[in-house]
Amino acid sequence: MKKWLIPVIIIVALVAIAGFWFANVNNKLVKMEENVTAQWANVESSYQRRADLIPNIVNTAKGYAEFEQQTLTQVIEARSQATAVNIDPSNITPEQLQQFQQAQSGLTSALSRLLATFERYPDLKANENFKELINELERTENRINVERNRFNDQARIFNSEVRQFPTTIAASILGFERKGYFEADKGTENAPDVEFDFNS
Repeated sequence: MKKWLIPVIIIVALVAIAGFWFANVNNKLVKMEENVTAQWANVESSYQRRADLIPNIVNTAKGYAEFEQQTLTQVIEARSQATAVNIDPSNITPEQLQQFQQAQSGLTSALSRLLATFERYPDLKANENFKELINELERTENRINVERNRFNDQARIFNSEVRQFPTTIAASILGFERKGYFEADKGTENAPDVEFDFNS
């Protein structure tokens, strides 16, 4: 065997090993990123379910002439702002997630004010349709909390892999970037309290 052939074989072998490693890392990160994307779809679905419930709740309240129109208007506007924020699931950056969360927090706040005013309207509280809507809203808020936590779990798994050496080198070259997390707003560590005492 010619002497010059040995370095060539070594170089080819190293390139093949590096290529195999990059392909392996890429496939692993793609799978993890798909898990994050799939979980993001579940988060969006839960928030959409809440947004879909709000018009029914507002319309039910409108049936009571004395109900505060300003409160209803604030909820409708907050819902409009929340549903206007869209995130590309293939590129969920911390900045995008923060913008989405701020819009949803605005809706949560407006919705909490709306729900608080219902206590002053016993006839509305006695409405069977209203009761079912509030129960469904409560279930939806709990679902949102669950799906957000699951999203954070998937994002954490992905981010941990992306940051580990030597995977971080391949991730940087291949264009994989860390995902953002949902973070609790001050005073909103728990889902909004939408329980009512319908017996009072």
